[in-house]
Amino acid sequence: MSNIEHADVWIQKEYSPENSHCYGCGVANPYGHGLKTYLTGAETVSRFTPDAMYSGGVPGNVYGGMIASLFDCHGAAAAASFHRQHSEDPDGPLGRFVTASLHVNFLAPTPQSRELTVSGVLKSIEGRKVWVEMTLKAGETLCATAEMLAIALRK
Repeated sequence: MSNIEHADVWIQKEYSPENSHCYGCGVANPYGHGLKTYLTGAETVSRFTPDAMYSGGVPGNVYGGMIASLFDCHGAAAAASFHRQHSEDPDGPLGRFVTASLHVNFLAPTPQSRELTVSGVLKSIEGRKVWVEMTLKAGETLCATAEMLAIALRK
């Protein structure tokens, strides 16, 4: 675990109050997952341990929709951070991004009640559009990959 993951500020914590209600990662949603995404150099990292209630069709494995939701929230936060990092004001306020497209590849069963690591890297930026490539691992096992197109909300 990197030092930044012990920091008091993760990407989603920087969202404005009106944009902090997301079920997956919003700090203003007491019922959500509370996913926290950290920027570590050129990569983003989240860690999450899904409860047994997120069971998939095969006992002991995570429901695919839960995996997609982790990618969705991680990718939007990564896009916001990467966009700011490559802007004219890399220390400026964090914009809010939403998912335009999310393509998930399920590669191996994802075990329940085990810490999962979601990582993201920037693929490209074009104006308000940011493409992020992501992986989801359980330990050393690559369970899923994803590619996301996120779009910045207009101010």
